[in-house]
Amino acid sequence: MKIVKIKILTKNKTYPIIIGNKIIKRIDKYLNSEIKNCNKISLIIDSKVPKKTIYEVKKSLKKYSIFITYIKTNEKIKNILTVEKIVNNLLSKNFHRNDCIIALGGGILGDIAAFSASIIKRGIKFINIPTTLLAQVDSSIGGKTGVNSKYGKNLIGTFYQPDLVLSDISILRSLPKKEVICGYAEILKHSLILDKKFFTWLSNNGNKIINLKSNTLIQKAIYISCKIKAKIVAKDENENNIRAILNFGHTFAHAFETTSKFPKIINHGEAVLMGMICALEFAYLNKLLNYKELMIVKKHYRDLKLQSNINKYFKKKNINNIIKYMKSDKKNFNENINLVLLKKIGNMPTLIDFSKKKLKVFLSNKFN
Repeated sequence: MKIVKIKILTKNKTYPIIIGNKIIKRIDKYLNSEIKNCNKISLIIDSKVPKKTIYEVKKSLKKYSIFITYIKTNEKIKNILTVEKIVNNLLSKNFHRNDCIIALGGGILGDIAAFSASIIKRGIKFINIPTTLLAQVDSSIGGKTGVNSKYGKNLIGTFYQPDLVLSDISILRSLPKKEVICGYAEILKHSLILDKKFFTWLSNNGNKIINLKSNTLIQKAIYISCKIKAKIVAKDENENNIRAILNFGHTFAHAFETTSKFPKIINHGEAVLMGMICALEFAYLNKLLNYKELMIVKKHYRDLKLQSNINKYFKKKNINNIIKYMKSDKKNFNENINLVLLKKIGNMPTLIDFSKKKLKVFLSNKFN
């Protein structure tokens, strides 16, 4: 299969996303092309990455001075203390601005590594090699970095674009189906907010994608999804206006994750899937989305057996906590809660604020 390339254009940086099969065997080739005068590499690896993948990456980088850090990733270690350890370690080895951090792992590790790269000497080189479908279509694109605090998810961070993203489809074969569906949630989101034709294509091919039946279909899904996100990021790098639409379903989702103590009960993709359904139902109840459009999306969920029912994970007593965490969302500027809501599949969503009381009634009715 051919390697495909997307050029990400922002005010601060231009960089490529390269998508292909078994491309990690030639990291050195892409690194030489994109980063000049790099001598030292901090290879930060998610401990869940298969040994074979780690071996291939190390082999490809043998001409560089490599310092390896393994991190057992989960939302609990996605904090400022983990970043401090990484930063101090690299400063002790006198990393320069032309030296490089390479992240090999999922979205959590990528966020931690990117944040670290952004604050070491006000920014060193950064390459992201996302090893999950979720990271390949979402967190590796756009330059948002961040860690969690006790007040919520990703509330501490920076905007820092990578120098290169390598998305290798072969790595996805090691993922459990639950993790693939996690990434599919973001692919589906991108189709819903900007590309109805892509949504229709996913309706015909989604089952093959989540079961990893075809490299060609997987690559196409990643490619189109990345192009949609790249288009939005190019217009609004620092999330001042239009980029907020990428949070479709996420105000609910982040609150679900935090209330459930992150992945202990549900993972990010499951939270996003439930969050999008909540946002669609809320839009319908507020006469923004028509019933037919809502049912088309719900049919897609049923056909692929995607998670949509919050009753499986929460009880009515959890509603106050969910509302509290929704209120702490970065999009809120007053006492109300801002939501990204869809009026039509594939059309630009709108950002509207609602009272906590109205959202509490909506969530309460889901438990009746």
